[in-house]
Amino acid sequence: MNRVTGIGGIFFKAKDPKGLAAWYQTHLGLKVEPWGGVKFEWASKDNPAGTGTTVWNPFDENTAYFAPSQASFMINYRVEDLHALIALLKNEGCEVDPKVEESEYGKFGWVMDPEGNRIELWEPPPGG
Repeated sequence: MNRVTGIGGIFFKAKDPKGLAAWYQTHLGLKVEPWGGVKFEWASKDNPAGTGTTVWNPFDENTAYFAPSQASFMINYRVEDLHALIALLKNEGCEVDPKVEESEYGKFGWVMDPEGNRIELWEPPPGG
């Protein structure tokens, strides 16, 4: 089983997420979407007809979304089978969040690395 297949997103805390996103849009040409982030689209050899995505998104500096991590960032990794990977990580003694979210955007789970960084695991929906 492949564990991680790519990076699904880079999320980081910012004092002024909207202002920072505007700076990146103005100076680096990132196309900031109304929801506040950027969606980079690409095709892969495993999905040549579809489009994969990697998201770039600043969050408010006071967000609790990265908790319990104290880090100012969180990386989202693409995975093929979230439930199987979560079970494997639990068996390996990793600190896994018991919550799993499933929506039209895919399946999301979380694990902490040994240095206390929260990692988001994302199984994209079909074609994503």
